[in-house]
Amino acid sequence: MKEVKSILFIGVGGQGTILASKILSEGLLRHGYDVKMSEVHGMAQRGGSVTTQVRFGEKVYSPLIEKGKADVIVAFEKSEALRALPYLKDGGHLVVNDYEIHPVPVLIGEEKYPEGVSEELKNRIPNTLIINAAKIAKELGNIKAQNVVLLGALLKALNLEEINWEDVVASLVPEKAIELNKKALKAGMEA
Repeated sequence: MKEVKSILFIGVGGQGTILASKILSEGLLRHGYDVKMSEVHGMAQRGGSVTTQVRFGEKVYSPLIEKGKADVIVAFEKSEALRALPYLKDGGHLVVNDYEIHPVPVLIGEEKYPEGVSEELKNRIPNTLIINAAKIAKELGNIKAQNVVLLGALLKALNLEEINWEDVVASLVPEKAIELNKKALKAGMEA
């Protein structure tokens, strides 16, 4: 692939955004792509926003994605998808977890969580896939695997199934979580 692809992951601290990016990057490297990744933690430990940027292709010079240049945005939380939209290029794809995490201002009643987020995303971005990765992960045994469910959906959307993702997952998650994450990956690809 000569063309460089740019993927922006966005979520809330603790959702596994960085791990999903590392799995993607490692698999792409093993498959021979040049890959660059950057991460911004923000106030992640306090439930703040976390973004990672992954760019891959034949030759990549920078991990940073400019506004309007992301081929795909993977949002681990619905309102975070809205925050990231300025980075999506025209005709880009949006993969969104149908999941809400209310920030502190909402929890203490100072603000309201935005209503109709899924509908707004679908109306604004024709190439939107909304899946309930949290529900799928819970059904598999642990909500923490929602990040790998979303990763599986992304891999399917990018037509990257030929890479042995199960081996990559097994090399990056704790041993006790390997089987769960393999199932989560497969479930995401099927979603």
